[in-house]
Amino acid sequence: MRRVSKSVFFFVFAAIVTMSAAAFSGVNSQWGDIKKVYIKGAEDIRWGIDIKGGVDVTFKPEEGVQPNKENMLIAEDIIKQRLLDQNIADSEVYTDYNKGRVIVRFPWKQDEAEFDPEEAIKELAATAKLTFREGAERDEQGKPKGVTLSNVVLTGADVQQAYVRYDNSNEPTISLELNKEGAKKFQEATSKLVKTNGQISIWMDDELISAPRVQAEITDGKAMINGMGNINEAKKLANKINDGALPFKLVTDNFSVINPTLGINARDAMLLAAVIAFALVSLFMIFNYRVSGIVYVIALVGQISLTVAAITGLLPFIPSFTLTLPGIAGIILSIGMGVDAGVIISERIKEEMAKGKTVKGAIDVGFKRGATAILDGNTTVLIVAAVLMGSFGPPSSLFAKLFKPVFAWFGPSTAGTIYSFGYTLMVGVIANVLFGVLAAKLMLKSLVRFKSLKKASLYGGKRNEE
Repeated sequence: MRRVSKSVFFFVFAAIVTMSAAAFSGVNSQWGDIKKVYIKGAEDIRWGIDIKGGVDVTFKPEEGVQPNKENMLIAEDIIKQRLLDQNIADSEVYTDYNKGRVIVRFPWKQDEAEFDPEEAIKELAATAKLTFREGAERDEQGKPKGVTLSNVVLTGADVQQAYVRYDNSNEPTISLELNKEGAKKFQEATSKLVKTNGQISIWMDDELISAPRVQAEITDGKAMINGMGNINEAKKLANKINDGALPFKLVTDNFSVINPTLGINARDAMLLAAVIAFALVSLFMIFNYRVSGIVYVIALVGQISLTVAAITGLLPFIPSFTLTLPGIAGIILSIGMGVDAGVIISERIKEEMAKGKTVKGAIDVGFKRGATAILDGNTTVLIVAAVLMGSFGPPSSLFAKLFKPVFAWFGPSTAGTIYSFGYTLMVGVIANVLFGVLAAKLMLKSLVRFKSLKKASLYGGKRNEE
């Protein structure tokens, strides 16, 4: 058996304590209002919308539309831009090309009590097709008809930029700058209609926005939309014009709204349950396995700390991971697997001591035989975690590409939060191998070098010495 020095236990223990302190507390400095983060702590965890509250919505094309991949990408980009226009930066948008779905998750707006998620969803899915038409003829439903229906002067594609400003009457208006082709078409139309004082009506989809009369030929490619109700209405319309029209109409397939208070309460309840469970498990391990139990409690702390570090990103240049309620469940499950590893090894050590082996020999054989079962079990869980991440995560992720047939069958639109469960479970299992097998083995083989810790009774065996 390879000898491990007595100091190894203290090195491993110090490393676990240091990592735990860094992972939970973080390291940062504050100078006035400027905060510099060196190591991210638990307070830097990005909570999912099922915890901090928010909206989970899946869009699909209207019935009969079969969009290609290029159109799906355009729709995804437009929705991302519209989220930014609503000051929603912390969002997740990805596309299921196989099913033709766009999955959007975004949190509640900070410090905004009147945030209407249904209105936000409606704005995200709006086709917002802008047209300038000759005349202003309308049918009974207010839709364009006759010359107005057939004569489209400009579309949103002819607009280079839209921005809000106030006119001479201090009313909000939208100024449009047309591209070269749009300016040419607009000049032709205004030169024709100025002779009869005709109208060029402006429509958003089939809704008439404005119908000004042409009073002069416009040659510089600059137009204006007036008649805005207020500045917010003008800004929304300008954003829609700048974002562009969706290539097809989106309808809501399903959506759910999580209240922030309920989400935080659920998180706190799960964390409290995890702390209580950890305390009870620690008492059980220490009572039954003494020194081995203490070592495995230390290993569990290391496992949890590494998992937290993987979620926060630990270092500033590493992006943090979004933790959801299923993600917390994944952490708890991986802790259970860590306890299971401790029980298997500790029981193996007890069995070997009962056969007459010394404590040192029992530890060596116990790890040799017990580690095989642990590694086999953890490998199967790793495969399951990888499949979950591939099936329910972003299509561009590594595991989605590896398990593409499974991804095509389930699709991320089924339950995106399962991705967080798979991630924390995978990280927890890897940490379990590192700490529950490798670190624990080093600590136990180091401790047994101390003469006072060579008694079998200190490892759950009978009261006889080496």
